[in-house]
Amino acid sequence: MTSLPSKMQRRQFSDAVVSWFDEHGRKQLPWQQNPTPYRVWVSEIMLQQTQVATVIPYFERFMQRFPDVLSLAEASQDEVLNHWSGLGYYARGRNLHKAAQLMVEQHSGALPDDIEWLIALPGIGRSTAGAILSLAGGQHHAILDGNVKRVLCRHYTIDGWYGKSEVEKRLWALSETLTPAKRTGAFNQAMMDMGATLCTRSKPQCPRCPLQQTCGAFASGNPLQWPHKKPKKEKPLRSTWMVIAQNDQNRVWMERRPPSGIWGGLWGFKEFDSEAAAMQAVTAMNPRHQENWAPMRHVFTHFELTINPVFVRLNEASVSTMINDKESRWLAPDEVDGGIAAPVERLLDLLRESLLSSD
Repeated sequence: MTSLPSKMQRRQFSDAVVSWFDEHGRKQLPWQQNPTPYRVWVSEIMLQQTQVATVIPYFERFMQRFPDVLSLAEASQDEVLNHWSGLGYYARGRNLHKAAQLMVEQHSGALPDDIEWLIALPGIGRSTAGAILSLAGGQHHAILDGNVKRVLCRHYTIDGWYGKSEVEKRLWALSETLTPAKRTGAFNQAMMDMGATLCTRSKPQCPRCPLQQTCGAFASGNPLQWPHKKPKKEKPLRSTWMVIAQNDQNRVWMERRPPSGIWGGLWGFKEFDSEAAAMQAVTAMNPRHQENWAPMRHVFTHFELTINPVFVRLNEASVSTMINDKESRWLAPDEVDGGIAAPVERLLDLLRESLLSSD
């Protein structure tokens, strides 16, 4: 690994970043108003792989319903996931809920102010813990989210994809070296803001950047060369069949998914891995009407999913065999009170539209 910046270079870097923050940094985001550890924690989890503009309305609704650790811990998972519906990456919501319950059990309902204790909680990694403690408590901890990685990779022209362990190790060393002991929170917020608003993926605003004079990527004339892209790998294609069963009261059969895995704990339709299995189940239902809807494509981080919706309207005899319980029930398309995945929401929208057009 190449040598780390000298003391003078570190001071020059951090002074430029903090000065930029004082003049241009974002200071009016909802979680920056009354930045308690709880509010910062929730915002940091929501902001993982999600843009600020998307997060703001979700954060505000979440805070209205769950203003503190205790209210979050005491809520049902269904209600928490319902407030998370549409944000995606639902494991974040499940982990947030689990962590709140552990905070009540082990830490008297407060977020631990020790970084190792924080990291031990579900869904809180090293960078998130550092952000919580520095932004809410002023503690001296470095961070390394995607925005910070991009700024450092470009400034120091670091080769290799930053997801590789050796590259990430070097980035952590740089982040820890550059993060000042004083005004750590301002520095960390500035690094995230610069990555989000100046040192962007496709159109970096180099003329406005406070680090332009010392930036290796800018000096090269081709700042987009860094960070190096993740090696391309074809995403596997998977298929699923969703059976949308409706009764004479226009209610649909919904089932809660297993607690882990894709869309864990969310509500959805009966689902099958093969067309043959889906058709066997449909035949057993003895529907009085059946139609195949247009397939839908949903992209995950590691694979793409083709969803094949099969709509069936059931006879009363078939309906009577499907009994409501905690894990499955008949629901009107607009009364689902638990979390649902975006494709399921789109299918429910189609149902709502068909009901309106038939009135």
